[in-house]
Amino acid sequence: MRRRHFIAHDGAAVAGRRSVSAGLVYFALVFAAGFVLGALRVIWVVPRLGERTAELLETPIMLVVVVTAARWLVRRFAVPPFPVPRLAMGGIALALMLTAEFGLVLRLRGLSIADYLAGRDPISGTVYYAMLVVFAAMPLLLARR
Repeated sequence: MRRRHFIAHDGAAVAGRRSVSAGLVYFALVFAAGFVLGALRVIWVVPRLGERTAELLETPIMLVVVVTAARWLVRRFAVPPFPVPRLAMGGIALALMLTAEFGLVLRLRGLSIADYLAGRDPISGTVYYAMLVVFAAMPLLLARR
């Protein structure tokens, strides 16, 4: 007699896979938008208005991207509206964003992490760091509605 092995679909495991998948796509969408906007900012806005103003003008556009992407992805991947899966989604996306920022972008710009942090404008840099927190928290914030 053959034994059949049944794999139970654990709800937590399914939620975990959804959070990971949603986090990967969330990162990709927001990073792609930031990459395009960053290139446009450096080419056209910085020469006219300066670095600080250009970065601050980009922030509300990125906020719209973050909210839109998070809202769409939590629905698309059916990420449960509970803190752990939503924070997992945002945390994965944030970890990937920081890895891309420090691993890829700094290499392209020829900067060390110390140079990057020292060279940030105190105002637009603080806004950027706050946006990273918002980016990570947005999937959870949407669950609270």
